Amino acid sequence: MSAYVAAARAWLAQDPDAVTRDELSALIARVEEGDAEAAADLEDRFSTRLAFGTAGLRGTLGAGSNRMNRVLVAQAAAGFAAYLRERSSGTPTVVVGYDGRRNSDVFARDSAEIFVGAGLDVILLPRMLPTPVLAFAVRHLGADAGVMVTASHNPPDDNGYKVYLGGADAGAQIVSPADAEIAAHIQRVADAGDITVLPRSVGYCNAPESVVDAYVAATAAVAPAPAGAEGLRWVYTALHGVGWETFSRVLTEAGYPAPALVEAQIQPDGRFPTVAFPNPEEPGAMDLAFETGRTVDAELVVANDPDADRLAVAVPDAEAPGGWRRLTGNEIGLLLGWRAARAAAAAGTDGSLACSLVSSPGLQAVAEHYGLAFHSTLTGFKWISRAPGIVFGFEEALGYLVNPDTVRDKDGISAAVALLGMATEARAHGRTVADLLREFRELFGAFASDQISIRVTDVSEIAGIMASLRAQPPAALGEVGVARIDDLLEGADGLPPGDVLRVWLDDGSRLIVRPSGTEPKLKLYLDVRASSAKKAARRLAALRASAEALLASIR
Repeated sequence: MSAYVAAARAWLAQDPDAVTRDELSALIARVEEGDAEAAADLEDRFSTRLAFGTAGLRGTLGAGSNRMNRVLVAQAAAGFAAYLRERSSGTPTVVVGYDGRRNSDVFARDSAEIFVGAGLDVILLPRMLPTPVLAFAVRHLGADAGVMVTASHNPPDDNGYKVYLGGADAGAQIVSPADAEIAAHIQRVADAGDITVLPRSVGYCNAPESVVDAYVAATAAVAPAPAGAEGLRWVYTALHGVGWETFSRVLTEAGYPAPALVEAQIQPDGRFPTVAFPNPEEPGAMDLAFETGRTVDAELVVANDPDADRLAVAVPDAEAPGGWRRLTGNEIGLLLGWRAARAAAAAGTDGSLACSLVSSPGLQAVAEHYGLAFHSTLTGFKWISRAPGIVFGFEEALGYLVNPDTVRDKDGISAAVALLGMATEARAHGRTVADLLREFRELFGAFASDQISIRVTDVSEIAGIMASLRAQPPAALGEVGVARIDDLLEGADGLPPGDVLRVWLDDGSRLIVRPSGTEPKLKLYLDVRASSAKKAARRLAALRASAEALLASIR
C-alpha cells in the first residue's frame, strides 16, 4: 500500500484542482489511519490508469490515474499535441468542444491552453454544444483534429475525451493504429511525472458563431418540413443535455412546428437530477417524456442523449405500458436507411449503406433491394463512417449518420430532422410512424432484434465468459442447431480484429457476443427474420431464452 500512497502524494503535487486535491488528501489520511475501505479505494485509483483507445478516454470523475481529472486530461492533451506535431509538416489546427457535464468546460480550456503551449493553432467552440457540432467544425474549418469533452450517455459521475482527425480522415473518430500511437505519447508525458511544467497559453481563438450557423443550415437542409407539417403534435426532451438550443434553431430553419418540451429536462444540468442514467435506452429515462406526451396527446416523442449524438423515438401504443412504445435503434435505423436508399435510387446515384455488425441485417436487405452496396463494420462510428461511398450508416445503440457530407459521425439532431420529415410526409397521407414500420415489414420481411446486457463490477468476469465460450462453444441454442461460429478476434470478412463472437443458427437467426467498448458490460445481440411480425417475435423470444440459459451455465 505504501507504493499507492507514494503515487497519490506525487499526484497531489501536480494536481491543479482544489476539489480533487482535497478528495485525495482525505483519502490518504484515512488509509494512514488503517481504513481498509479507503485502502481499497486508493488502490483502485492508482493500480492502473484510464486507457486511451479508439473511444478516447472515459471514466468516473475523481482523483487518481484511473479517474477523469485535470491531471489526466493535461497528460492526454500534451500527448495528443505531440502526436499531431509528429505527423504534420506545418502547424496543426485543433478544434475543441465541450458539453454540459461536470468539468467539461474546465477540461476543454485546459486542453486548449496546453495545445497552444505546444505550438498548435487552437479554436475553442463558443459555448457548450452538441458533439455533432464539434465533428462538423473539424471539417468545416479544415482542422487537423478535434477534441470533444463528453461522456455522452454515461452515468452522471463520468466524463470523457473524444478525439477526431481531419484531412484524409474527414473528421471521423480515430481508429487503430492512431489510438496506440497517441496513447504512447500520453504515457511518455505521464512518465515524466509533472504536468505543472507543461507550457500553457491562453492564445487560442474562440470559434465564431458562424460555425454554429453553418451546422444549423446544413442540418435543416437534411429534410425541410413538407406541407402540412404545422399540425404535428410531438414532444422533445434533451435529457438534461445540450441538444435543445441547437436543435430548436434547426427546427425553426427547417420549418417544423415547435414541440411540447419536457421542461424539467430541457436545460443542461450535469447532475442529471431526474434520471438514474442519462441514456434514453435505459428503463425510466423517458418516463417524463411519455407523461408529457399523454398530456398533449402527442403523435411522437423524440429524445436526444446528453451530447445529442444519439436519437430515441417513441410512438403511441395502447398495448405498451404507459401507452408509449420506444422504437428500437434497429427500427429507427431501418426506417432512416430506407429513406436514404429511396433518395439515392431516385437521384440515380451510387452509394452504400453501412451498419455495425451487431445491428440489424435488415439494412443489407434494403441495400440489395435498391441496388446499393452494403458494408458491415465493427461497432462504433469510427468504423461506420469510413465505409466507402456511404450515404447512410447506423448502429443499434441509437446512433445514425444521415448527412455524411457534413458530419462523419453519429448525429442525433440531423437524424431527428430526417425522422420528422418521414413522420410528417406519412401524416399528410393519413399514416403514422407505426404504419411506416408495417410497410417496411411488408416490403423487406419482419426483422426482430433484442439485446441482453450484463453489467459487472469486476471486468475480469467478462473476459472469463468470452474465454469459456471460445473453449466450449455451444452446439445448439435450445432446439436450434449452431451452423457456424465466427471468432473475430483474428479478424474475418475483411473486418479488423475485435473481441466478438458471432453465432449463426440453422434457422438463419444470429447471436453476437461482445464486451461493451465504453461500459463494464457484456452485450449479447439477437437477430431473427420471419415472414410476419408475430412469427419473428416468437422466434426471438425462443432465442432469448436459449441465450439466457447459455449465460447461466457459464457464470
